[in-house]
Amino acid sequence: MTSLDPSVAARLKRTADGLVCAVAQQRGTGEVLMVAWMDDEALHRTLTTRRATYYSRSRQQLWVKGETSGHTQYVHTVRLDCDGDTLLLEVDQVGAACHTGDRTCFDATVLLGPA
Repeated sequence: MTSLDPSVAARLKRTADGLVCAVAQQRGTGEVLMVAWMDDEALHRTLTTRRATYYSRSRQQLWVKGETSGHTQYVHTVRLDCDGDTLLLEVDQVGAACHTGDRTCFDATVLLGPA
């Protein structure tokens, strides 16, 4: 059972699986690091510990970013978008954000570059 503030929980628009999209962005530079998912418990833990906690859809469990890799995210701010279906986390990233070892999850493939 989650302890997420009911006023926050009421504003969330979740997927059918009860998840909300979370975008992690480097504090200061605005660099988009990764996209993950949160359930109410992951959001509650993130808000109370300032350690980015996500919900793994493949493993069906919570995970704290960097708990095993050491590539942690210290959370400075969490914002909810106007529709209530996406969270923006401003973080200090230590090490790689992507599970592939890249700095961000958006380093590998450019589909359209600058004009």
